[in-house]
Amino acid sequence: MTPPRVALIGANGHGRWHRRGIAPLHDAGRVRLVGLVDVRPLEDEPAAPVPPGARVFTDHRAMLAAVRPDVVVVCTPPHTHLPIALDALAAGADLLLEKPPVLDLIEHRRLAEAAEDAGRAVQVGFQALGSAALAELTAALAAGRLGTVTAVATVAAWRRPDAYYARAPWAGRRTLDGRPALDGALANPLAHAVMQCLAVAEAVTGAPVRPARIEVERYRVRPIEVDDTAVLRVTPRTGPPVLAAVTLAGEAYIAGEVHVTGDRGRAVLEYPTDRLRLPGDPALREVPGRHGLLENLLDHRAAGTPLIAPLARTAPFTAIIAALRDAPEPILLAGDLVRAEGDGPRRERVIRGVDAVLRGAAESGALPSESGVPWAVPPYRIELPDGEAPQR
Repeated sequence: MTPPRVALIGANGHGRWHRRGIAPLHDAGRVRLVGLVDVRPLEDEPAAPVPPGARVFTDHRAMLAAVRPDVVVVCTPPHTHLPIALDALAAGADLLLEKPPVLDLIEHRRLAEAAEDAGRAVQVGFQALGSAALAELTAALAAGRLGTVTAVATVAAWRRPDAYYARAPWAGRRTLDGRPALDGALANPLAHAVMQCLAVAEAVTGAPVRPARIEVERYRVRPIEVDDTAVLRVTPRTGPPVLAAVTLAGEAYIAGEVHVTGDRGRAVLEYPTDRLRLPGDPALREVPGRHGLLENLLDHRAAGTPLIAPLARTAPFTAIIAALRDAPEPILLAGDLVRAEGDGPRRERVIRGVDAVLRGAAESGALPSESGVPWAVPPYRIELPDGEAPQR
């Protein structure tokens, strides 16, 4: 059987991670990498050199016409996803689309309709959803080990240097060339923390979260247009509230913990490391194993295996992205509250006491402004009585 022909659009930057994932599948004969696309000259990737026969392009439309791939991986800036995805679907390809898939539910519906019309599959790049640790946690919820789940929350404290916000023209931007770009802690590096919480809440109710209210406090420590620190609370129509408390200006590193509270116990999932603690466990323990999203998409094509991160599953995340898009500019934190470490492009900025503030929010379910944090401001709030996201 001829292996599926795979192409990667956006082969530099984070696309190099995808190249490293495709390489062993190509070498094993499970796929054939036929095309790489980037608007810049292709960066070297020693772990995944361009295989013989693979063609390099600067325009994705030229690639689609020339090599006719069966599967396209899209790893371009979020504001470019929809037109590229529509072109790939029209060319007859299944998609692995980086997160966030699109920036509002109008685009989300348009993409879903295009996929249905083309009879193609769309998998979204929330790779942590393939975690065996997440599967064990949701199985424990189904078995009633936590009883009735009353809250789902995540806390994460990372750091990013000044150079991070110079990595690309859309970095730190709210819009670019008149279009929403929406970089930021919640939308980009810590999007996985939010999606893990939504997946847990989905497991509780048996259906994707339908937000009734979205509240968010957004802050920044640099002259950027998006948040590097945020606390988000989603109140769904049914099921437990979801809270995400995250920063890229943390004091001590918090990898990313998902806390699930029930009336019979509590669980913690450290999603980047796939470590889990269920009621009765003395400490976090590693649960090895992740199902790769590209491999899962290939299994779906070959045998109808359910997708791990189908587009429909990510609609609640898109609803959150739409709320962030419409929210006011994040509040700038400065003065004695913020200290700098390092110099030049490696300089990092740290919010004093932020880790305790975020942990407090995750523990209590309260926003910082509700807990008397001196620098906190009231949240941006949007009511969604029909469970839909705001639309333009």
